[in-house]
Amino acid sequence: MSKLHYVHGSENHFFLLDVDELKDSLDDTQLSHLAQKLAQSDVLPYSDGLLVVDHSDHAECIGQMKVFNSDGSVASMCGNGLRCVGRYLAEKFNQTDFKVQTMQADLNVHVFDDIAKGVSWVGVQIAPVKFAPADLPYTNLDFDQIINEEIPEFSDHLKFTSMAVPNPHLISFVEDDNDLEEPLFNLGTYLNQTNDYYPDGVNVNFAKILGKNKIFVRTFERGVGFTNACGTGMSATSMAFAMNYPESVDVNEPIDVFNPGGKVQTRVYTEPDNRWIQLMGNATFAGYIEADEVDLLSQPIQNNLVESGEEADYLAFIDTIKQ
Repeated sequence: MSKLHYVHGSENHFFLLDVDELKDSLDDTQLSHLAQKLAQSDVLPYSDGLLVVDHSDHAECIGQMKVFNSDGSVASMCGNGLRCVGRYLAEKFNQTDFKVQTMQADLNVHVFDDIAKGVSWVGVQIAPVKFAPADLPYTNLDFDQIINEEIPEFSDHLKFTSMAVPNPHLISFVEDDNDLEEPLFNLGTYLNQTNDYYPDGVNVNFAKILGKNKIFVRTFERGVGFTNACGTGMSATSMAFAMNYPESVDVNEPIDVFNPGGKVQTRVYTEPDNRWIQLMGNATFAGYIEADEVDLLSQPIQNNLVESGEEADYLAFIDTIKQ
């Protein structure tokens, strides 16, 4: 029997599969198909994608993470997913500080003490941070880098910052809550269809400044749409917050980042030649589903979810945040 863990970071839900535990390996085409199958099921819990854990041939890494979105596309990185993979590997190998191989970088993971009863708290490195047009990529925009710029093609009143972490992100800070709804949806939809500006699509984040070291972020995620939270989006937005509004950010202290699924914290490191973000948040294992290995691709997967009780603990933690 294979085990599909049902996990989330800030209610950004995934199934997690350790392919190193399978008898027969699955290639990327099969894993892409499985991600779509899990997301489109009428009986399984909702998922934004599939986290694949595998062994790593990088000497400093204890494992590898691949991320498949709900539409089957591959994500360069996933901050919420890396926290969950980090917790899984920490428990598998009984370690609290280690590196995980991702598509573009080997990234540090640190497992903290639980932040509340039954709520694990994991910190992960988000890097590299790049601004060049070729790294996102973007075209037909007359900027060597986009940092707090007006882009009339995107909005008649907002300014934008764009960076790859390494997932591509477009960020705007808004004052009107209405911009967090239809304008964000429309721009996210437009830039993730065939368009003249971001040929590979882009994650679009709109944020509202709530106070010193405090923001709210909502993301239209490439390959998914609106999500409860996007780890790399919250990380990139934190970097843009520190760069564009230095009077509102103490980089020596964590930034509280609220999202529709809860809250994370970030630390930003803004040195121009070594920019990176530490993303800290929950890695909740809500339960698991067992399935015959041969049925992963060939047969419908039954919803025999064995709940862990951690979701109730996480919701209790969120209630304390709202108070």
